[in-house]
Amino acid sequence: MNKENPHRYNPLQGVGLKKVLEELVTYYGFDILYAYLNMNCFKTNPSIDASAKFLKKTDWARHKVELFYLYQYKNLPKVSSEQFTVEPRERVVPEHHKPGKPAVLSIEDAERLQQKRDKNAASYMGENSGSSRQYNERRSARHHGYKGLNAKTGNTTSDDSHSPWSGHSQSDDDFVEREPEPAFNPWGNYKKKK
Repeated sequence: MNKENPHRYNPLQGVGLKKVLEELVTYYGFDILYAYLNMNCFKTNPSIDASAKFLKKTDWARHKVELFYLYQYKNLPKVSSEQFTVEPRERVVPEHHKPGKPAVLSIEDAERLQQKRDKNAASYMGENSGSSRQYNERRSARHHGYKGLNAKTGNTTSDDSHSPWSGHSQSDDDFVEREPEPAFNPWGNYKKKK
């Protein structure tokens, strides 16, 4: 018995990555691709061959380009919640979802979209704003009692009595600037077996 291919209406089926890039670059150009996808392969000395080489090695970037191909270039309707976590090439596109005309995109729209994303990210981060290093140090201090950074002053602390669970509320005066300790090396005590 010959089973029907459930992916046959997916526009990515049978189309190689290089062909996808050629179609996108021909229609939109590298500037629009960089503005919407924010990948250096579309900005620094862009070429289809170099971009394809990068995308073949980088799953998250390839998925981002393939999603752009499906929902901007092919202008398919939004995906169902069941298909949302499925990789773009594995998504089942219903027969009645026909590709439309490519979306009209501009660099100005991309900038507005990026500003909206930045604003959403900032409100989502809330108290966790700042550099990822500062966030990780604060997180480490809270969960493990290790030295961390005060979010307001940027000063370090290693006093466990001022942990969030100690019942003592921290003030800026509780943080004394100290010399940073050397980074922990998990391989420091490793000895080869003889």
